[in-house]
Amino acid sequence: MNLMGQMKDLHHQAMQLADQATYLRRSGEEQEANIRLRKAFEHERRAAELAAPDPALEPTRSVLHRSAATLACQCGEFREAERLITTALSGTPPETIAEELRDLLLQVYFEQSPRKKRRPLSAPPRSEPSS
Repeated sequence: MNLMGQMKDLHHQAMQLADQATYLRRSGEEQEANIRLRKAFEHERRAAELAAPDPALEPTRSVLHRSAATLACQCGEFREAERLITTALSGTPPETIAEELRDLLLQVYFEQSPRKKRRPLSAPPRSEPSS
């Protein structure tokens, strides 16, 4: 399987797992939901890491990083979310995605603040990586 195929496959698996986590959480199965959410995060992070070295893969590269960072936040992995966001911003993401990444980075910093006031983080973006 080629690189783009691997990234798409991992991304689709991650989104299926995230959807399953949402369903399980609504059904009151919190522990299993958390397991699925963590697996979704791991799949999306791997997809983002495959895209990371190639700036020519924009906007796929930044979309995958944004999604992985959002899932990282939902898993409480704020330092990993920060790393993913800064990796995405180190490339040339489209301005709308860059704005979303900066907004997410502010949420990450807020969550890590000792004086934080809890606000729910948004669900992972549902946009598809481009071909």
